Amino acid sequence: MRNKKEPRSSLTLQPGSDLRLSDLSEKRQHIIRPVLESPREFVLLNVRDMATRLGTAPATIVRIVQSLGFDSYKSFQHYLHDLSVTSSTILDSMQSAGNSIQTPKFLKGSRKQIQENLEFITDRIDLHQVLNIAIRIHEAKRVLLLGGDMASALVEYMEYHLTIAGLPVIAAVTPGRASHLVRSCSEDDVVIGISFRRGLRMTIEGIQKARENNAYCIGITDSVLSPLARFSNELVIVPINSLSFAASYVAPIALIDLITAGVGNLRRKQVVDRLKEADQEQKHGYRWYQAES
Repeated sequence: MRNKKEPRSSLTLQPGSDLRLSDLSEKRQHIIRPVLESPREFVLLNVRDMATRLGTAPATIVRIVQSLGFDSYKSFQHYLHDLSVTSSTILDSMQSAGNSIQTPKFLKGSRKQIQENLEFITDRIDLHQVLNIAIRIHEAKRVLLLGGDMASALVEYMEYHLTIAGLPVIAAVTPGRASHLVRSCSEDDVVIGISFRRGLRMTIEGIQKARENNAYCIGITDSVLSPLARFSNELVIVPINSLSFAASYVAPIALIDLITAGVGNLRRKQVVDRLKEADQEQKHGYRWYQAES
């Protein structure tokens, strides 16, 4: 779906979306506006129900969808699903689970959701892509990791593991540090941005600047409509679906484990040499609890 002209309406879409809104008349833009602004309310509706909800004919909806660049209404529904993911909030996650659920039943549902997130890693993550990312990291002059708010935990987790592997890795979890680091990026650097839903401004703008400086940029997010997709050389999609008040990071952590495992195997000799140096400290160092014999 290409957009060669600027939309002539003020309709605002999520960053990363690329619809041919300029191909719609003002009247049809007015019809489709509620769907694009509140995708969660329409994503499960068939074309007849959506038309009824919008006060128009099913044939009109189909023509609008085709004018937007979709080959079928089903493709448009997939788009709405991704759009609803990027626009959802913590409150949306909790409300989707219902208002009154007994705790044992709720925990079973949460455990099932965690399992589904991990199954995504098993079934849908391309290991060839993971290997290519590991090679990029292994060969990079510097590795910059960008991510704030809750994603800062993922950035620090990845930084710790890549540091063990002896890589020149730098993490930025605040806007100021991120902006300063990406200014000095070059084509020899790899920049990894981690951000979900709408995307944190510091991470998106950091990746954008790094891309302008010819760094190789990798985005880790939960939807192809993430603004990270617009500025990354490649994108890895992982779910963070949760029934609770906070996003679930089991899948992103599993992805990071795969990437660092690949890097570790590529740098096996260097890692082993570094761990030999750390071996005695790990056995007898002052950091570790020693029980009196």
